[in-house]
Amino acid sequence: MLEIVTPTSLSSLSNSIANTMEHLSLLDNNIPGNSTLITTVELERFVNLRSLALDFCDFTAEMARVLTDSNHVPLQRLSLLVHNVSVMHKSLDNMPNDEHWKALSRKSTSLRVYIMAFDIKSEDMLKILKPSIPLERIHFDSYITCVSGAIVDLISRQYDKFLTHFILMNDVIDTSGFPDLSDNRNEDPLVLLAWRCTKLSLLAIHGYTVWAHNLIAIARLRGSDLKVLEVTEESIDFDQGELADQDVDPVHNLIEQVSLGLGQPWHAVMDIESLSVFTEPNRHFYREMQSFSEDI
Repeated sequence: MLEIVTPTSLSSLSNSIANTMEHLSLLDNNIPGNSTLITTVELERFVNLRSLALDFCDFTAEMARVLTDSNHVPLQRLSLLVHNVSVMHKSLDNMPNDEHWKALSRKSTSLRVYIMAFDIKSEDMLKILKPSIPLERIHFDSYITCVSGAIVDLISRQYDKFLTHFILMNDVIDTSGFPDLSDNRNEDPLVLLAWRCTKLSLLAIHGYTVWAHNLIAIARLRGSDLKVLEVTEESIDFDQGELADQDVDPVHNLIEQVSLGLGQPWHAVMDIESLSVFTEPNRHFYREMQSFSEDI
């Protein structure tokens, strides 16, 4: 019930309904101030919950503790939307620490987490990305705050055993200069991500500079296991050496080499509207959360 749920909605449910509910999604919280759509006391009634989707700021350490109680079935899927507006109005002070995440993972070895971060500053992401989160999918979307190479590097180190989906979107109006994650680095963070995260099956990038030789490296590293590689044409750049070679068309060579690496025909996404990733973040989160939880 998008934009209809209020802080009193859950308390109106009978215990019999709360006890049998397996999926709970409380999104689009447009309530101003510090209101939350669910309290820890309410969550205690949902003993059969297998899939939960919440605003990240509403998912507290106390909620994590409740979900590890012996009378609750193991949670399988947790989808969390981290929005800059929510972080501004609420707080990250009550979020689960690493010990809470470890306890959740012990309770359910099959727990997987999907996070979508919208315009979140790097210092806040460093607080959020606890090492023991079983993070399977992460989606960064921004108009103002770009993701840093350090954050991408951290993700590839901490979640190499779990990560399957990595989405990087930067919806800037000025396309004259996209941020370059490999700037002043010996190794490109996206290449390292492809190298370390051996389960990576989807990589989508728009609004960040992706060098052609790095794109080829990513395709070769993950091969046919990388089922989806979506990069907008305007995000791809070529170094001077590639452009200077008169005998080789750099664009044709890129298409050929990436296709060979992936073991399937590949081409850049010509139009941002053609991306499988919705450009409207809330809609995409809702759709992705449903597909993430559908087999539970």
